[in-house]
Amino acid sequence: MPNGTHLSLDISTLYLVATLVAALLGAMLLFFWRKESIAALGWWGAAYILGAASIALWTVSGEDLGGWLSLAVSAVGFAACGLVWDAARVFHGRSANLIGVLFGPAVWVGTMIYLEPVSPELRMHLGASIVAIYTALTAFELWRERRKSLRARWPAFFVPLLHGLVLMLPIVLGDLLRAQDGSVATIWVAAFAAELVLYAVGTVFIIFLLVSERAVIAHKTAASVDPLTGLLNRRGFSEATSRMIEREAKAGRPITVMIFDIDHFKSVNDRFGHAAGDDVLRVFAHCVASTLRITDLVGRVGGEEFAALLPCAMDEALLAGERVREAFEASGVAIDDEPLATTVSVGVAGGPANTELEVLMASADTALYQAKRGGRNRVQASTEEPLSLEQSRRDQALKATKPNLIAAVRSSIAGRQATA
Repeated sequence: MPNGTHLSLDISTLYLVATLVAALLGAMLLFFWRKESIAALGWWGAAYILGAASIALWTVSGEDLGGWLSLAVSAVGFAACGLVWDAARVFHGRSANLIGVLFGPAVWVGTMIYLEPVSPELRMHLGASIVAIYTALTAFELWRERRKSLRARWPAFFVPLLHGLVLMLPIVLGDLLRAQDGSVATIWVAAFAAELVLYAVGTVFIIFLLVSERAVIAHKTAASVDPLTGLLNRRGFSEATSRMIEREAKAGRPITVMIFDIDHFKSVNDRFGHAAGDDVLRVFAHCVASTLRITDLVGRVGGEEFAALLPCAMDEALLAGERVREAFEASGVAIDDEPLATTVSVGVAGGPANTELEVLMASADTALYQAKRGGRNRVQASTEEPLSLEQSRRDQALKATKPNLIAAVRSSIAGRQATA
């Protein structure tokens, strides 16, 4: 039996393996789509199933496919490539582009009909170009998410791009990949069949990396965000402010903390119930988030207590606190058609960039207590600049040792007097 026959059988086997792998992976993706309700997994699963069906028909039937059936099988394969691109769009929150999915198959069918008869070389170039374009679009969709800290973003971009480059080799290298009779080099066909298997497995691996990474981010976000108001919770606020304080310290800029406490909030819960109290909390959260700058950090650190860290000086923060107070007072909350007085007391404390959050919070809390004692519904600045924890510890240590030092001096003087 000639060597070419053996190579042809090996290539067919590789394509059948690729078909089985794609079908299995597609079924697995559809299973996880139903289980996890992630729409993109459904798109990816459908793409793999359609691609497996197209490759299987071509591998088994080969030249026996009729004209129209051949066009339909090819169109299904190109549509599968388009669905992979659409899945990447849906996964990152963009809308599906069905027109784009059908554009490649439409170009293929139109070219085959209007340019009949089409040379094998043109068929190969057009088919490879369509698939390469879809893989490039897929890589682009994943690359657009480079602003997000996904560990899988580089392989997610590189694998489809490599697949497209392999497809474009017959066009780029031209005569180097053609035998003397004008057919495509069998070595490239075999290499592409093997690459197809690796691409199918590698892509699914990347898909699950992306899904896993997104799940981790979602859980981390849920652990840092207050579900009622959508603001940072105490833990998230502490972590975010630590990063901001470090950044502002390197730049040498001052920072200011504000603590907000909704006035008479307990009476709202007692009179109207906790559901009404939750509504008031949401209204205030909206007021403070929409009034402060996007660069300011805001969190809910207690029941009706909120805090904000502003990268600015005290005087600027006082104006911002006053704007929040006025916005909340004018929010016009009504419960059962009964207007509700909504006021907030604000304590403000500022310091140099290297001041610890705990120190600023303690100082702002003291100012908040003064605002409450002064009649509520006001913004109160801290009267003293807070010291850093290190300086505070040194001062406390000095105060602790000072009496002992005085006592030692007095004892020494008394001893000298007794001796004299």
